[in-house]
Amino acid sequence: MILRKSYVLLAGFFLFLLGFYGYQWYVGPVVEVEHVTQGRFVKTVVASGHVENPQRISISSQMTGTVSRIPVSEGQMVPKGQLLIELENSEHQAVLKQALASEQQAVTNLRLLRDLKAPVANQATVQANATHIAAKKNLERSVELFEKGFVGTAVKEEAERTTQIAQSQLAVAQEQFRSLQTNGSEIAGAHALIRQAHAGVEAAQARLSYTQIYAPKNGTLIARNIEVGDGVLPGKVLMVLSPEGSVQLVMQIDEKNLSLLKLNQLAWVSADTFPEKTFKAKLVFINPSIDPQRGSVEIKLNAIDPPEEIKQDMTVSVDIEVASRDAAVLAPLTSIHDLNSSKPWVLVVKNGKANMQFIQLGLIGQGWAEILAGLKAGDQLVPIRSSEVLSGFRIRIKDNLSPVSSKNAMAH
Repeated sequence: MILRKSYVLLAGFFLFLLGFYGYQWYVGPVVEVEHVTQGRFVKTVVASGHVENPQRISISSQMTGTVSRIPVSEGQMVPKGQLLIELENSEHQAVLKQALASEQQAVTNLRLLRDLKAPVANQATVQANATHIAAKKNLERSVELFEKGFVGTAVKEEAERTTQIAQSQLAVAQEQFRSLQTNGSEIAGAHALIRQAHAGVEAAQARLSYTQIYAPKNGTLIARNIEVGDGVLPGKVLMVLSPEGSVQLVMQIDEKNLSLLKLNQLAWVSADTFPEKTFKAKLVFINPSIDPQRGSVEIKLNAIDPPEEIKQDMTVSVDIEVASRDAAVLAPLTSIHDLNSSKPWVLVVKNGKANMQFIQLGLIGQGWAEILAGLKAGDQLVPIRSSEVLSGFRIRIKDNLSPVSSKNAMAH
C-alpha cells in the first residue's frame, strides 16, 4: 500500500513537471526584446590629434645685445604692443642724444641764416648798389671832363676802375643775397644738413627701438628660450607667440577612411582636458599623400568658436560627420545576425513568435544600423544574446522594457 502511494506521488510529480515544462515550451521563454526606431542617423569618422595655430610667430632680435628685462612669462596672454624683451640700451640712448644735438645744431644754423645773415646780405646788396650808382655817375663826369680837356687820362682811368670794382662788389652782394633766399644755395645746403641730421636721429631711434621687442599681435606665449643676462644674436628664436584668431586641429586619419572624407565636412570636437566643452570644426585640408609607415593621412580642421580653455598643442578628439539620414529606420546591432554577410537577418516578433527576417542595411556604426528594407519603426527584435530562441519559437516579452531612442544616433 505504501509502495503504491509512493508510485502515485512520483507519477504525479512527473506529470507536474511535464505539464509545467510543456506549458513553458508552449508559451515560450521570457525575452528582453530590442526595438526598431526612427530618427536622424549620423555616420562619423573618429580621430584624435592636437591643437595647432597655423600662424605661430617666432620672436627674435634684430641686433646683438644682452637681455636686461623680461616682463612676461611663458603661457601668458599678451596684447599687441606688449613689451616682451628689453636689451641693455645705454649706449644706444647716448647715440640718440648725440644725433638729436646734431639735428638741433642744423636747425639753429638755418634759423641763423634766415634771421641774421639774410638781412645783413640784403643791406650789403643795397649798399653795393648805391656805391655802384655813385661810381657810374663819377665815371660819366670824368669822361665828360676828359673830353673837354679839363682832366687827364689818369683821372678817367681811375674812375673806370672804381666803377668796375663797385660793379663786382654789387654782383657778389646780389649772389650772396640770392643764396639766402628760400630757394638759394645756402638755404638749400642748410636744409640738406637738417635732413642729414634727422636721418641720423631716425637711425639712432631705430637702433634703440631694436633693444625693445614687442608683441606683434594679441596671443599666447607658448615658448620662452631666454633669461635676463643672456646674450642674444640676430635671428635667434627667443620666444614663440601663438596669435589669436584661427585655431586648427591637426590629426592623422586611417587611410581606410579616406574615401569618406570631403572638404567642408563638419565635426564635433572635445579636448581631452575639458571633455564637457564641445565645439564645431570644419574640415579644410586633406593631405594628398599617405604616410606609408603609419598607413594614415594628415587632415586639418578649422575650429568654429572654440572655448577659451582650448590651448596650443592640447589633445583633442573629433567626430567628423561623413554621412547622415534625417529619418532613418534604425535597428540595434545586437539584434542583427550575420552582419557582415550578404544576407543579414533578424528575429522579429510577430503574433507572439520569433520570425526570421532578412534585411537590407545602410549606414552602420556605434551600435546601430540603418535598415533600408525588411523592418519598420516599432518592430520588436530578439537580441542575439537570446541564443535559445529560434525562428518559429513562441516567446513572451518582458514587460519592463521600453523602446530605445535613437533620435539623433551617431554612427562611427
